[in-house]
Amino acid sequence: MSMIWQTKGWMKSMNLFEIDAEIMKCVDMETGEIIDTERLGQLQMDRDTKIENIACWIKNLASDAEALKAQKQVFADRQKIAENKAESLKQYLATALGGKKFSTDKVVVSFRKTSSVNVTDVSKLPEQYLKHVEPTADKTAIKAAIKAGTVIDGAEIVEGQSISIK
Repeated sequence: MSMIWQTKGWMKSMNLFEIDAEIMKCVDMETGEIIDTERLGQLQMDRDTKIENIACWIKNLASDAEALKAQKQVFADRQKIAENKAESLKQYLATALGGKKFSTDKVVVSFRKTSSVNVTDVSKLPEQYLKHVEPTADKTAIKAAIKAGTVIDGAEIVEGQSISIK
């Protein structure tokens, strides 16, 4: 007997919360006595099946994410190759044209003047022209120090729980 009920002509499977609620209905809350052992057993099997299916779904999604991540890297590599090739060909074309404009029905190549700053020695720059990076915490070192017994104001180790599905 599967935990599926029919509503308006379509079948709906119960979620974990609904299964847990039905399990609670199988127990007399005042006495703790099991009212319907057969239904309770079926609900517990349905709950285990639901948990297994969710865990398998998580595994599949994690696998899909890894495959997409790998494909993203492949595309990023291909993008970088194409960008580098385009830049190389721009330099080649610029050398070939020697700064002179070129035009056909399909393409127009022109040149414009640009300017940029080249910093030769950062240490000689006045303070007003320096960017200061905000400090960040070295969490690995802080964790090791706290575990070794050092008290560090402004930091604490927070225990959590991580689920592993294999």
